[in-house]
Amino acid sequence: MSIQIDDCWNRIGIRGDCTCPKLQDYFRCLNCPTYAAGASALLDRPVSAADMISDWGQAAQSLARSETAVSALIFRAGNEWLALPTDAIVEVAEQRTIHSLPHQTNRAILGLSNIRGSLLLCVSLTQMLGAERASAAAIQRLLVVGYQGQTLVFPVDEVLGVQRFTQAELQTVPSTVAQSHTTYTQAMIVSKDKKIGLLDCNLLFYALNRSLT
Repeated sequence: MSIQIDDCWNRIGIRGDCTCPKLQDYFRCLNCPTYAAGASALLDRPVSAADMISDWGQAAQSLARSETAVSALIFRAGNEWLALPTDAIVEVAEQRTIHSLPHQTNRAILGLSNIRGSLLLCVSLTQMLGAERASAAAIQRLLVVGYQGQTLVFPVDEVLGVQRFTQAELQTVPSTVAQSHTTYTQAMIVSKDKKIGLLDCNLLFYALNRSLT
């Protein structure tokens, strides 16, 4: 027995061309109620052997597409345009109070903020990357980022949204570039006249954890 489900996440979501207007609000399909409803309907349906074979084929095609493209959330910290892989973005939260930590000498550590009942460490990317300060947008955001079981919050000045890039669009970081933020950059992207540094979560979290010890 088959049911009709609009798999919009594969067409216009982060696995498709990223044109879904709801990405402006949810940033990831995983946060969208449409995705949740579709997942619930799939889990509740009766599954036949033919359905399983079809699902395996579709999953293989989806994996092949995902291996040839990168989905990233683009944002601005100071005067630098940066990006993080969408699978590392837990959520994009509204600006809220950050409580400073006593006796903290690391200027990149801003303090703690309450995100859905959990106190999470807030880190300044502009301080950590040595980016120059620039005018802040009217509405700033907090990027809640998870990597290898650790969750951190990065306040940013502006969020542009999710975009998808092919491997061919990812440029190597020029060895002649001396800015400190390139230390944590795995690739450069040019989009809409913006030079964007795609950050490496492994290097970013490793450096931060080293600075805390």
